[in-house]
Amino acid sequence: SVSVDRNINPEIKEKYASIHELYNELKLDFSGDYSFVLRAYNDGIAYRFLTRIKNTITIVKENLDLSFADSDSIYYQKSKTFNSSYETPYQHKAIKDITTDGYCHLPVLIEKQNGVKVLISESDLENYPGLWLKATGTSDLKSAHAGYPLEFKNEGNAYVRGQVAKHANYIAKSNGEREFPWRVYVISKDDAGLITNTLIYQMAKPSRIKDVSWIKPGVVTFDWWGRRNIFGTDFKAGINTETAKYFIDFAAEFEFEYFLFDDGWSKQGDLFDINPGLNMEEVMTYAEQKGVKIMLWVIWNTFEKQKKAAWDQFEKWGISGIKFDFMNRDDQKMVQFYHDVAEEAAKRKMVIDFHGAYKPTGLRRAYPNVLTREALIEFEYNGGSDHVNPDHDNFLPYIRMVTGPMDYIPYTTHNAQKKNFRPVGDMPMGQGTRAHSMALFVILESPMQMLPDSPSDYYQERECTEFISKIPVEWDDIKVLDAKIGDYTVIARKNDDNWYVGAITDWDPREFEINFDFLSEGNYELEYIEDGINADERAIDYKRKTGNITNKENMKIQLAPGGGWIARINKKK
Repeated sequence: SVSVDRNINPEIKEKYASIHELYNELKLDFSGDYSFVLRAYNDGIAYRFLTRIKNTITIVKENLDLSFADSDSIYYQKSKTFNSSYETPYQHKAIKDITTDGYCHLPVLIEKQNGVKVLISESDLENYPGLWLKATGTSDLKSAHAGYPLEFKNEGNAYVRGQVAKHANYIAKSNGEREFPWRVYVISKDDAGLITNTLIYQMAKPSRIKDVSWIKPGVVTFDWWGRRNIFGTDFKAGINTETAKYFIDFAAEFEFEYFLFDDGWSKQGDLFDINPGLNMEEVMTYAEQKGVKIMLWVIWNTFEKQKKAAWDQFEKWGISGIKFDFMNRDDQKMVQFYHDVAEEAAKRKMVIDFHGAYKPTGLRRAYPNVLTREALIEFEYNGGSDHVNPDHDNFLPYIRMVTGPMDYIPYTTHNAQKKNFRPVGDMPMGQGTRAHSMALFVILESPMQMLPDSPSDYYQERECTEFISKIPVEWDDIKVLDAKIGDYTVIARKNDDNWYVGAITDWDPREFEINFDFLSEGNYELEYIEDGINADERAIDYKRKTGNITNKENMKIQLAPGGGWIARINKKK
C-alpha cells in the first residue's frame, strides 16, 4: 500500500490553479497475472485492474454489479442503443423504477436517503470501450459495454456514416500488459461537493505534451447556430468571405480568441469541396492580421477518410483548432480515435472540441489541447425542443460537469420566459433571463466558451457583450456559495486577484444573500448584471450596476423566474 500527498498544477486551469491530491492506495496481486488496485480519497473511491499477460488478450465482458437500497434514487440519462450522441434529458427516479430497455450512460448520480451523493463514472479510458449501466428492474445496476465493431454503415448522409453495423461478441482486444480504466465513485455529503470535485482529472494520465505554451483557451464566435443572421451590412450574409470577415472583425473588437467555421464551409462528405463563396487563403490572411485564430468543424468520418491530406491542408492554412462531430460511439475503436486525433493535433499545434462525444474521462489531462466537449444537451437544443431550460441548467454542474468541461454555448441575447419560449431553428432563443444566460459563463466550466448568436445581435447588446468579454475561461479557485441540484447554483470563481460570481435559479424566483468573505483584505470594485424589474415577463430585461465591496459585507440579490446574476469583482490597485 502507498499514501500520496502532493499538488497537481494543471496546464489548463479549468477549475483550480493547483489541486491537492491526497489518497491511500492498496494493490493486491493475484495468480493469473493480474492485480486489483483500490484508492481511497477524502471525496471518493476508485478501483482498476492491471494485467501482466505476455500475449494479446480478448476481453469478452467486464462484470460489475452495483446493489443499492430500495430508497436510493438516481439522476441519469438513457439511450436506446450504444449508438448515441449522449444528449438525452436527465431523469430522476428510484433505481428500481428505471425501465430495463436501453442503457444509462455515465455519469450517473446516486442519491442516498440521507442526502449523500455518489456520482459514478470512469477515468483514464484508453484502448477500451466506455462503461454503461443497465437497469435490472430492481435496485441493482449492471455494467454494459459496446461490442468491438466489426462492420460499419457506409450508406446514408455523412452524419451517420461510420456507425457500427455489427458488433463482435467481445468488447476489446489489446496488449495483455496493461492498465484498465478507473471505476470512479465521487462521494459528497452535500451538493456543493460535487461541483468542486476533480477526481476524474486526478486519475488520468499526466500531460503527454511537453510544450503547452501554444494552447490558448478562449471564447469562440461561430457562424452556424446564429444562422449567419447578421444585419446592417452592405453585403449578403452567407457562407462567404465577406461574412467570415464580419465575424472575425467582431472577435477582434471584443478580443475573443477564435472564429469557427461550422457546418457548411465544405461539403459534409468532402473536406476539399469548399463552399464556392469562400476564399480560405484570403480569410486566413485576414484573420492573422486581426489576431484571431480560426477553427474548422468536421464530421469525424469524413475527416478519417481524408485525414492525411486534411491534416496537411489544415496546417498549411494555419488552422488553430478542429471541432470533431457525430462520433456518437464509445466502443474500443472510437475511444482510440479520440486519442489518435488528440495526439496528432498536438503535434500540429491545434486545439480540439469534441461534439457528438462521450463524457470526459481524463483525456484533457493527457492532451491539454482537448479544451472542451459536448456530451450534454446544450443551447442548440432550443431550436427544436424545450429541454435546455433553467431546471436542466441546474442539473449540469452536479452531474455532467463533475467529469469535465462542457461546450454548452452560453450567453444568448434572445431570452424568453417559459410562457413565451418557442423552439425556432432559424432564430433560436434561450430559456430564462438575460442575466441567467450570462451567469452561465461563470457557472459552467469550459476553457473554450462558444457564443451562439450572430455578431449583429451582440453589437446591438453591446453593454452585455462588453461585460462578457471581460469574463475569463480559466480559473485559479472556486467557492460554492449556495447549491441545490436541479433548483439553484451560486458560485464564485477566482482569476488572478479578481473574482467572478454567477447565480442561477430554476423557474422559481429566489433571493440569495451573498457573503463576500471569500475575498482577501482590501477594497474591490463591483460590477454586476441583475434581472430587471420586468424580467419575470420580458426575459431580456436586465440592469447593470456598479459599486464597491469588501470582504466584510453581504449583499442580497433577487432572481426572477429562470433568473440569474453575474458579477465582476476587481481588486483596487
